[in-house]
Amino acid sequence: MELTKKGHACVRLTEDGRTLVIDPGAFSEPDAAVGADALLITHEHPDHFDEGRLRTALEADPGLLVHAPRAVAERLDGAFPGRVRVVGRGDVLEIAGFSVEVHGELHAVIHPDLPRVANVGFLVDGAVFHPGDAFTVPGRPVETLLLPLAAPWSKFSEVVDYVRELAPRRAFAVHDGLLSDVGLTVYGRNMGPQGPGVGSTEYARLAPGESVTLA
Repeated sequence: MELTKKGHACVRLTEDGRTLVIDPGAFSEPDAAVGADALLITHEHPDHFDEGRLRTALEADPGLLVHAPRAVAERLDGAFPGRVRVVGRGDVLEIAGFSVEVHGELHAVIHPDLPRVANVGFLVDGAVFHPGDAFTVPGRPVETLLLPLAAPWSKFSEVVDYVRELAPRRAFAVHDGLLSDVGLTVYGRNMGPQGPGVGSTEYARLAPGESVTLA
């Protein structure tokens, strides 16, 4: 499987000519969803779900399917009947030839005065986990974690503890679009040997557009 990092929280997963794109939001490249066989959306916030871009992608490709929580699906389904599927915790699906498990229910708390929206994480082929905007623990081993690095709802100690709890083989940074170059340097140092430590997990950050092949 080839993993390509796109802007902010978006990634592309490609295998045997099939492509899944997760969270092509407003902070991602305008063409992040182009060429995908299916789109997975973790939640409704605009940095993960850009309604205009998804409508354009659906109109351009009649075979494209979207899988998302109900709040997202309800904003799209009327114009694209049968092509926007509601997913929730516990679902196990075959999507574009990938096995996808759905974990989690709610977005992490940003502030007690702000309502929590639905948020799901996607475990692809039992190996690659994108939790969206939450520190969801899927209850099974994760080989590759797409790690939300920096967000209004988290602090660094929670990021480290999340990696330690899941103990994946590797963790690649996502949700990093809010960081400047200085911030990325600081987080990279703290997630590395100079930081408090993340056990045996190999941490790395891919630049937008950079790809890696997962064994």
